[in-house]
Amino acid sequence: MRWDSRQLEALAAVVTEGSFDAAARTLHVTPSAVSQRIRALENAAGSVLVRRARPVVATAPGQALLRLARQTDLLGAEVAVELGADDAGAPDGLVTVPLAVSADSLATWVLPALAQVDGATFDLHRADDTRTADLLREGVVMAAVTSQTAQVQGCRSTPLGIMRYRPACTRAFARRWFPDGPTPAALGAAPVVVFDRTDDLQDMYLREHAPRARPPRHHVPSTVEYEETIRLGLGWGMLLDRPTIGGLEEGTGGGIALLEPDAVLDIPLHLQQWKLRSTVLDRVTAALRKEATRRLLPA
Repeated sequence: MRWDSRQLEALAAVVTEGSFDAAARTLHVTPSAVSQRIRALENAAGSVLVRRARPVVATAPGQALLRLARQTDLLGAEVAVELGADDAGAPDGLVTVPLAVSADSLATWVLPALAQVDGATFDLHRADDTRTADLLREGVVMAAVTSQTAQVQGCRSTPLGIMRYRPACTRAFARRWFPDGPTPAALGAAPVVVFDRTDDLQDMYLREHAPRARPPRHHVPSTVEYEETIRLGLGWGMLLDRPTIGGLEEGTGGGIALLEPDAVLDIPLHLQQWKLRSTVLDRVTAALRKEATRRLLPA
């Protein structure tokens, strides 16, 4: 079946921008024109493709067509760049690559990798490592750095390496809350710092050492401020192991202490991307793999 390129373009714009009005501004048409294109595409598909909420979300059939729209846009932009067209789809003929990564990866090793890629701009989507693959499955991104080992349909998966975390706090915090070490009772009472409500790292440690613990929580959804919260002694949390890519070092409140000297939490990361022959996507993959080899622990 042949799909209308303008209708696919409208679908991608609506999901990316989150509303029909914002998509219309991006496409330089009226909201009515965007709505008409989406309705025509839904008639051709025989299914509702988007949930008209805030933000707009693609349905399951819409996700399949969204992937097609992204792939068509990527390949079309690459051909335009190759032919020297003036409207390659981005300023200076750059091709846009949507990519899903976690906050920790984004703050440590992903950006240096992307800095090595010429001919591309990046639409970065931040999500927990356990959830980035969902954005790939939904067609929102073309590639994802993920901890999910199950290969997303239509994608290929490449191991990248391991991010290692250790449970840590300030020495002053340890003296106050863990005088006898991280006992189940102490873990149930001591405040813990979590990134956001999808962050499972601290709970993974708690499930192993104090499965019934329900400690008070600080929610700090920023990598820099998350670490600063721990260094200021507000709570304990999982910090990146310094031998890999930074995290554990002397700080305020008498320095950083480990809850357990030998306790580690290893998160294997994989790069999942569309099975699509794309020069730009191949360059992104190569750069991510190179930097991961340099900065992550071997899998």
